[in-house]
Amino acid sequence: MLKNDLLIRALKRQACPRTPIWVMRQAGRYLPEYMEVRSKADFVTLCKTPELAAEVTIQPVDIIGVDAAIIFSDILVIPEAMGMRLEIIESKGPRLYEPIRSGADIDNLKVPDVSEALRYVEDAIRLTKKQLDDRVPLIGFAGAAWTLFTYAVEGGGSKNYKYAKEMIYNHPKEAHKLLGMITQVITDFLLMQIECGANAVQIFDSWASALSEDDYKEFSLPYIKQSVEAVKAKHPEIPVIVFAKDANTILPELADTGCDALGLSWNIDIARARGILKDKVALQGNLDPTMLYASPDRIREEASKILQKFGQHTDSSGHVFNLGHGILPDVKPAHLKVLVDYIKEESSKYH
Repeated sequence: MLKNDLLIRALKRQACPRTPIWVMRQAGRYLPEYMEVRSKADFVTLCKTPELAAEVTIQPVDIIGVDAAIIFSDILVIPEAMGMRLEIIESKGPRLYEPIRSGADIDNLKVPDVSEALRYVEDAIRLTKKQLDDRVPLIGFAGAAWTLFTYAVEGGGSKNYKYAKEMIYNHPKEAHKLLGMITQVITDFLLMQIECGANAVQIFDSWASALSEDDYKEFSLPYIKQSVEAVKAKHPEIPVIVFAKDANTILPELADTGCDALGLSWNIDIARARGILKDKVALQGNLDPTMLYASPDRIREEASKILQKFGQHTDSSGHVFNLGHGILPDVKPAHLKVLVDYIKEESSKYH
């Protein structure tokens, strides 16, 4: 039994004495303790060494006091497991070599046995669970199919998604084939993480806003829904969070995927989102990450606004406090601690 199960209760829209809080990228470069571990290994090696991955996963729980841990990994472990060569270049970001540009390239990819290809993630989760000793829930995650598709086709990050857009516009059949293959691996990966101990999972669609609404409904939404439904069919008790960055105009469609919670970007009013969704799903978010550059008083003020805007909790509502995107690497850890402590102290009045 979890000693602190607030995250799970909030995601399931059950009564909580206060609002739980964790933040995206909470295991990362803003922490000096992470940088000390990182000095021993490059990023990919850190992901693939269970002892190190477990250590940095737990750091924010011990140092900051967040209500959940999220396994330290990367969304691009999936295209690597499918046969692409991955390199994380310091200050430049990820690079996937020999990007997928044709039907022949797609045919050269494989749908791996994730228990073999991604065993290091399984081992990291099992070790983290043992070391956490059920103090807080552990979140597993994967990238959404569209986001992983863009990385695989572009070979890295992109400003205009030229090659990804060319494929969906000019070769939609091949695009759907690739998206389907990626989705199968995503689904297997999420299930594996649950079966070795993850208490909840999150799907990150980081490049959701690169698509128009119509294209999103064709090339992303059905694949998210497919993964969510597969997870809920096998593990109905495990909460699933969907975070589609900046996809603020299709919140009802995202909620219809069957997920338990939607992560909100920082550029939508949480009261408006709650009004649109009418407590159909829990909401996660959504402080602007740059607010953590502000003074402690300003951080508390802005956090208070979000608590007020979400408003009073009912029997069918749920709120997980988070940032509207990942924490930035040059934020002072003390400022995140201010936010976490404030939510723990002040959110009870809304429950």
